[in-house]
Amino acid sequence: MKRLLVSLGSLLTVGLLLLALVIGLNLRGEEPIRQTEPPAVLDAALVERGRYLALAGNCASCHTERGGAPFAGGHGIPTPFGTVFAGNLTPDEATGLGRWSADHFWRAMRNGRSRDGRLLYPAFPYAHYTLLTREDSDALYAWLRSLPPVVQENKPHELRFPVNTQAALAVWRALFFSPERFEPDPSRDAAWNRGAYLVRGLGHCAACHAERNVLGAPTGRFEFGGGLMPVQNWYAPSLSQADEASVADWPVEDIVALLRDGVSPRGSVLGPMAEVVFRSTQHLSEPDLAAMAAYLRSLPQRPAQEPAPAQSTAAASPARALGQRLYEQHCVQCHGEQGEGVPGAWPALAGNRTVTMASPANLVRILRHGGYLPATAGNPRPHGMPPFGHVFNDEEMAAVATYLRSAWGHQAAPVSALEVFRYR
Repeated sequence: MKRLLVSLGSLLTVGLLLLALVIGLNLRGEEPIRQTEPPAVLDAALVERGRYLALAGNCASCHTERGGAPFAGGHGIPTPFGTVFAGNLTPDEATGLGRWSADHFWRAMRNGRSRDGRLLYPAFPYAHYTLLTREDSDALYAWLRSLPPVVQENKPHELRFPVNTQAALAVWRALFFSPERFEPDPSRDAAWNRGAYLVRGLGHCAACHAERNVLGAPTGRFEFGGGLMPVQNWYAPSLSQADEASVADWPVEDIVALLRDGVSPRGSVLGPMAEVVFRSTQHLSEPDLAAMAAYLRSLPQRPAQEPAPAQSTAAASPARALGQRLYEQHCVQCHGEQGEGVPGAWPALAGNRTVTMASPANLVRILRHGGYLPATAGNPRPHGMPPFGHVFNDEEMAAVATYLRSAWGHQAAPVSALEVFRYR
């Protein structure tokens, strides 16, 4: 009996220590709330700065429901654990941020904690916004305070147990989240540091371009190592790998053009990145775009993938033959017999990294759903590719993808009908 009591006491002690550790880790870096009331007057210059920062952070994409009032929330963000609904950011006192002070907002951005003390789900990318300066947080807050208030109740999240509990979220944060501050690299110039701040912080590029584990947390192996976007099934390619989306050898002006116009001499954007350009990066200043380009060019590079084994390519020859026939019937008019495309209209497929990268996810989704560039000031009438999901079945789509990945000197692995089904 005594041994049992000792064991139970030890377990209780360990449990209490773990609980204290989780609570302590969730409170680290938090500053006391000194300012509890919203300001009576807003500084016009601060509001304008906040407007620009909201564009840089692409806040509207999540916090504006299609057809709804701007920044009134309600947009559902699908995750592997259920749906998280973005909150109302307008200054309505009952349903929005009307009772939030600048200190409350800063704590949410830096520490992921709401005004009432609740922990926020990381679908709100505070793991990246934690790098923001207090000055930028205050500017964003001022701009949001300047918006017309909208009465719209926040939708409750639709998450599975136990993910829907604050306890589970606290454990996740204890394991995977730590508040940080952006520290400029003294060995780099001001432009590079500005680019790092925008890409890693407000732009939260790694929210998509990072590998994640089964709990939805970045693996930490490579900050921009690429990964499949959960539920959406688009692959956000590695920004540090030459055969995916590295821009290390691109001229700065080509990177700027891609982020500003959605198209450049070296490539174009489709899928979720098209929305980022449409809603966010096309509105940024040329110096900020050049700064982001400088930082992206400097990312440490990973080795390219190995070519597909010869036997796997040979085994795909019947599918390749079918794919070639379908390509000649449906695709050659725009993309050319040699995959050369038409500059300024139809992209070249020969040497196209979307075609040849290890993951065929984006190629499959473009074939099935079509590909559409964003309309921007620099490219106001972009060409688009029609969807072929109603034309090809899974086997035929796999055959076309296999042909594209082995034609014109490409050596990428064939695509199966199962992969087409997976990425649909």
